Amino acid sequence: MSGVTPAELAGRVGEVIGSSDWMLVDQDMVNKFADATGDHQFIHVNEEMAKMTPFGGTIAHGFLSLSLLPVLMAKSSCPKIEGVKMGVNYGGNKTRFLSPVRVGKRVRAHFKLLELDEKRPGQWQQTIEYTLEIEGQEKPACIAEWITQFFV
Repeated sequence: MSGVTPAELAGRVGEVIGSSDWMLVDQDMVNKFADATGDHQFIHVNEEMAKMTPFGGTIAHGFLSLSLLPVLMAKSSCPKIEGVKMGVNYGGNKTRFLSPVRVGKRVRAHFKLLELDEKRPGQWQQTIEYTLEIEGQEKPACIAEWITQFFV
């Protein structure tokens, strides 16, 4: 589904509105995130030391898992809203990191529309439940309620 109005999308509250393609989380991605955030804890960047942990190797930062939301949504089957001039992050209600993403694993996201309200004419606020699935694992990496505002 693509090219919907905000009002049409509002009719889908409570539904999973899309899923993304799979994305590989590799060591280069994790290292770049570590450099960008200053979080160089060995479980993320030192493959030899990380082998000695219960994880058995390096893992992605939890915030890296969360930060994949925009790219995974852009590469998803979620409906595109017509006439959006801009969108901004507004915040989150709940975020849980349930399972670490081992480097070398693939992830994908599922997006459930929890709320969509017009705050003032042309300004909409949506709350999406973002579930980050790890390929071959039952427990997701992350579940978050994320709020964005967009302007049409």
